[in-house]
Amino acid sequence: MFIRKTTSEDLPAVLSVYEKAREFMRTHGNPNQWGNSNPDISLILHDIEVGDGYVLIEDGEVVGAFAFILGEDPTYGKIDGAWHYSLPYGTIHRLASSGKCRGIADCCFRFCEAKIPHLRIDTHECNLPMQKAVGKFGFSYAGIIYLLNGDPRLAYDYYKKEK
Repeated sequence: MFIRKTTSEDLPAVLSVYEKAREFMRTHGNPNQWGNSNPDISLILHDIEVGDGYVLIEDGEVVGAFAFILGEDPTYGKIDGAWHYSLPYGTIHRLASSGKCRGIADCCFRFCEAKIPHLRIDTHECNLPMQKAVGKFGFSYAGIIYLLNGDPRLAYDYYKKEK
C-alpha cells in the first residue's frame, strides 16, 4: 500500500470510499458523525486544491482517503482537557477506508508521523473503530474539542519520540 496526493481524477473513487465509510459507520453504531453526505464534494475538492488530500493505493486501486493539514487547526484552539504537547503539529481529518483491505489507519498514521512527529486527530464518541485505531497506534486521549458547528469530538494527540 502506498500514499500519494489526491488528484481530481481520483474524485469518483474518493467519493465511493467516503460512501462506503458512511455506510460502515451507520451499520456499526455511528450514524451521526458523517450523516449522509459528509465530507461533501466541495470539501474534498478544497483538500485537492490546497494539497491536503491524500489517497491510499493498493494494487492500483484507491482503498482509502484522508486529509492531512500542517499547522494550527482552529477547532483545536480550545479543549476541555489538555493537549499533551504544545509543539507544531499536523492534523489528520476525514480518514476513511473502502473496506477492501486492512491497515488503512496504521498506514496513514505512519505516513503522517514521517512528515511531522506531533499529530492530532479527533473522532465522534460513537466511532469505536477509530478510537481503537488511534489507541493502538499510540495516540493519547487529550479531551473534548468542538467543531465549528458546536458538535463535540474526542481529541487525541501523539508525539513520536526519538529512540
